[in-house]
Amino acid sequence: MKEHVVVIMPAYNAAQTLERTYRDLPMDVVDKIILVDDVSQDETVEIARRLGLETVVHVQNRGYGGNQKTCYLEALKDGADIVVMLHPDYQYDSTLVPDLIAPIQRGEADMMLGSRFLGGQVRTGGMPLYKIIANRFLTLCENLVLGLRLSEAHTGFRAYRREVLETIPFLLNSDDFVFDSQVIAQAVAFGFRIGEIGVPTRYFDEASSVNFGRSLVYGFATLWTLVKFAVHKLGVAQVPQFSTPLRDVVSRYHRASLFREAGG
Repeated sequence: MKEHVVVIMPAYNAAQTLERTYRDLPMDVVDKIILVDDVSQDETVEIARRLGLETVVHVQNRGYGGNQKTCYLEALKDGADIVVMLHPDYQYDSTLVPDLIAPIQRGEADMMLGSRFLGGQVRTGGMPLYKIIANRFLTLCENLVLGLRLSEAHTGFRAYRREVLETIPFLLNSDDFVFDSQVIAQAVAFGFRIGEIGVPTRYFDEASSVNFGRSLVYGFATLWTLVKFAVHKLGVAQVPQFSTPLRDVVSRYHRASLFREAGG
């Protein structure tokens, strides 16, 4: 039976790039697109609705991580077997969704990352030098602490098997950008397999990008996440973020809509 593939788009001021991102999606593979708008000040919502996307609009701005939380909850409620997270800023190549999810479909991985470093040409693709250095350094730290061999751990193009999102307590994560790093650490903590494919690098004026100050905050928050993971792994203290399954985090009144198993 064909797996139900849902693409989720955490959106904020993506009016200039949303339609291009959408048009490149291979709709013979994608069954549903859910866009969550985090109180954009442009025409993102109007464009999403014109394109026929299922659109959820936050009452107030909840941040990048808070947006993803809504995205994943909506995808689980929709019955997704595979969830693809794609930024609607056209920085990532939508046409590569089939390649990204293929290892999950073959049972070789539970979570997949689209790596710009495997894709090559990060400098010619426009990635700022400070971002390259920071990305490489943080990925090295994550590989050492988490026992991974990733070329990039800081990508906005990802795919998940449903069981990953039904298990990791992503609702306990930050509402800020470090959410992405916390999800990877949680996937490792709960024993899921992580793979990656190469994707091209696309930086341009309309693509969203975190400035230097926010990048610095993100970097320290990622390192703090690794400290907490190490403390948990070594048994010094139990950290709920890496030990409490999602079913024990959500209200019992929502379990039936989020989990497939009766025990969820």
